[in-house]
Amino acid sequence: MLKQFDRKAARARRHRRVRVKVAGTGDRPRLSVYRSLHHVYAQLIDDETGRTVAAASTTQLKTGKNDTEAAAAVGRSIAENAKAAGVTAVVFDRGGFLYHGRVKALAEAAREAGLEF
Repeated sequence: MLKQFDRKAARARRHRRVRVKVAGTGDRPRLSVYRSLHHVYAQLIDDETGRTVAAASTTQLKTGKNDTEAAAAVGRSIAENAKAAGVTAVVFDRGGFLYHGRVKALAEAAREAGLEF
């Protein structure tokens, strides 16, 4: 009998595997990405203190679309917010999502806007 594939459980396994290796510090916070069906969210997290340093999302930008262009706008926005908070280098956490499409567009736009990772 075939087993049914559970997408949420598979993503949770990938995320746990990534988070074992990736942790944010005060000098180099974690750039965490979450991709839902309708929006893309990104935040810089200092795991030592448990605080969010900066955040950006498509809901905040009111793009009205959910495509790679909207994700790139979120990447540029998070880079600007990071610079305002005094952060230049981050650790990228793809959140168990594949580095493809919207996640990749966000990461590349953040790099182009000046974040180092």
